[in-house]
Amino acid sequence: MGHENPLREFMGITFNLSNIMMLIITALIVFLIGILASRNLQLKPTGMQNFFEWIMDFVKGIIKSNMDWKTGGRFHILGITLILFLFVSNVLGLPLAVIWKDELWWKSPTADPIITMTLASMVMVLTHYYGAKMKGAAGYGKYYLKPLPGLLPITIIGEFANTLTLGLRLYGNIYAGEVLLGLIATLGASSFFGLVGAIIPGVAWMGFSIFVGGIQSFIFVMLTMVYMSNKVSTD
Repeated sequence: MGHENPLREFMGITFNLSNIMMLIITALIVFLIGILASRNLQLKPTGMQNFFEWIMDFVKGIIKSNMDWKTGGRFHILGITLILFLFVSNVLGLPLAVIWKDELWWKSPTADPIITMTLASMVMVLTHYYGAKMKGAAGYGKYYLKPLPGLLPITIIGEFANTLTLGLRLYGNIYAGEVLLGLIATLGASSFFGLVGAIIPGVAWMGFSIFVGGIQSFIFVMLTMVYMSNKVSTD
């Protein structure tokens, strides 16, 4: 994980080509999952359709635990997209790391804080948008004045804190997992005995990292719906 990122500048803007490539690959994988799951729909689902319907029910349960379905149903597609996109992003860099000319090209997109903070910022912008849309500007403004007008600065700081924790929690867990896998791989490449000693820890940690990737996807979607509920709730 100590290798450089493939940074390129275009029209005065610096782009991380690895992030762009991995995000495109992630989006294509999620799109392919959706195509395979809906290609031959059956009344008694099997295979990919069964898996996708389980994901739909799982996300529906997350939403209903935070708000009534009449209000939260409109966020169902958002939750499904987020949980699939995040899980694929979290595990994409686990099987291997591709390094070319001392630049790291293949990694999990969510192992980069720019990606996770961008996702967190997009989620928070959406919560504000739907809060203003569903309550109206005046009704939404009362959300910030509901406790006490004097606490408005604290409420605003809390919004920034929510964004930071949402993005950095995801980044920290995925990045740490890939760093440890990189250390185990380095041990395995050192010698024959290092390889033998690295196999079991490597396989065990990879399995644990897949579990962590799923948990972090769930937490991100759960917190998204918690924040959304706080903004759109009429209570």
